[in-house]
Amino acid sequence: MKLVSWNVNGLRACVKKGFLDYFHEMDADIFCVQETKLQEGQIELDLEGYHQFWNYAIKKGYSGTAVFTKKKPLSVSYGVADENEEDEGRILTLEFEDFYLINVYTPNSQRDLARLHFRLNWEDRIREYLIQLNKLKPIVLCGDLNVAHSDIDLKNAKSNRGNSGFTEEERGKMTDLLNSGFIDSFRYFYPDMTDKYTWWSYMRNVREKNIGWRIDYFIVSEELKHRLKDSQIHSHVMGSDHCPVVLQIQK
Repeated sequence: MKLVSWNVNGLRACVKKGFLDYFHEMDADIFCVQETKLQEGQIELDLEGYHQFWNYAIKKGYSGTAVFTKKKPLSVSYGVADENEEDEGRILTLEFEDFYLINVYTPNSQRDLARLHFRLNWEDRIREYLIQLNKLKPIVLCGDLNVAHSDIDLKNAKSNRGNSGFTEEERGKMTDLLNSGFIDSFRYFYPDMTDKYTWWSYMRNVREKNIGWRIDYFIVSEELKHRLKDSQIHSHVMGSDHCPVVLQIQK
């Protein structure tokens, strides 16, 4: 089974930059996107063979998530347990026979950390949600989690320490999550690999020089460890300031 996750930073713009070519090339069983930045009716994707599920933000041109899946899920929920009070379309949960898929676009704590408190509360709420789901079935969490967990997950760790996405608080919340029975699939296969990133600033030459951050993940239940085949970062794929990440798992 092949799963893909990609923060497209505006799906309509990404479609103009080759999204559908990559989508069809991958032929994924499940394809998740974040930061769709659109409302219902603003795009029509002809994805033959896929069921489409969308969670739109109320604010126009902002946030949003979607999942395209070949297999119809048993159920779909929006937000945490259908309590989508944040109104930002950041969470989609699909229940399948033997696992839950949770597609997430984690809020950024902002450059001046003005939203850090909101972000940390979000982390606690999501972790508890995942723990409860994991009691029922294994989980596969994917998306832009807006945190570089370790020093090797970004190019310039020393100069970014304390900045949004690399605060001790945010990194600690990721540690708490992983200590709750979950695995960072990329680090499971490549624990010491450096210079592998999923996001680059749009500043000049930053991507060409690979000055990036690894902030897009596939996190899975410990129970699924024996089924993992590979976890990949497709840094060659353009169209967004993020690149896709891929998980291959035995059915």
